Amino acid sequence: MINKTYYFLGGLGLLLICTISIYAIVELKNQDTEYKGLFYRHTKVFNPELPAEANFAGEKMPLYLYYVREAFEREIMASTFMHSSTLLMFKRANRWFSVIEPILKKNGIPDDFKFLALAESNLANVVSPAGAEGYWQFIKPTGQHYGLEINENVDERYHMEKATQAACEYFKDAFKKFNNWTLVAASYNRGLDGLGKAVEKQDVKEFYSLYLNDETARYIFRIIAMKEIYHHPVRYGFYLREQDFYPPVPSRLVTIDSTIPNLPVFAKDLSINYRILRELNPWIRSYTLPVKSSKTYLFKVPTDGALDYETLMKNVPSCETFFHDTLKINEVH
Repeated sequence: MINKTYYFLGGLGLLLICTISIYAIVELKNQDTEYKGLFYRHTKVFNPELPAEANFAGEKMPLYLYYVREAFEREIMASTFMHSSTLLMFKRANRWFSVIEPILKKNGIPDDFKFLALAESNLANVVSPAGAEGYWQFIKPTGQHYGLEINENVDERYHMEKATQAACEYFKDAFKKFNNWTLVAASYNRGLDGLGKAVEKQDVKEFYSLYLNDETARYIFRIIAMKEIYHHPVRYGFYLREQDFYPPVPSRLVTIDSTIPNLPVFAKDLSINYRILRELNPWIRSYTLPVKSSKTYLFKVPTDGALDYETLMKNVPSCETFFHDTLKINEVH
């Protein structure tokens, strides 16, 4: 009798285990089916359309050539789906284009070169593996050649206004050599000599006929892709409100013509701190600022209330780009 009870209980336990296992398997299959269903319903990736035409500084891109079209499409796709980087492009451009544009204009440089700065650094003070630094990504010898002060205390590659002026001087030199703005832009990546040799050896006079290394070949297409997406954000899936952009930080200029032995103390005298001083003047590279005779520096100091987020955002300039696009948010269903 006891053995029969044991057999009965053992069989009942085994049946229970099998039932639970079957239920778990079925449940897992149901979850897997539901997961796949959600994926298929909610994941949709579309191929962005290329514009009918594109240009850099008024020089048309020959989109009728298949290899040009495919190279451009590659960069359009990269910028369209690299969401965080492209969103930062829009945000930072709203802060810095108003600084860059008048300097380009004053020097007779086409406005499209502001997108070169985007391609170089996404308008952030970054350092490349090759040692290029700042908004315009100058290497030290080139920066110094074009008048930028670069030492342990000061690095004007991080000074937007001065670095932009230095870039303009380079563009003017390059245009004298190439007489073609697209080649000028390409040379900023490859170098005057490097691109000049390629042009000479291949006996061509415009960029799209050149066979180049992948980095330089992609460079121009990346710049024009950024320009295209910047001017037509909704077409490529980017929806931003005016409050999403980074506004310029209102500031006043303080002239310095003598050595500052302690910049943190200097900052406190201006009713700010060293962190804020470096934020608005990233060209400062140490805690002291030696000033030679007859030399002056201009420090940006925030105006009253400029650091308060809500106050700052009340002064966001109107972002006309987003209201000239062919599609509007309320037209998308």
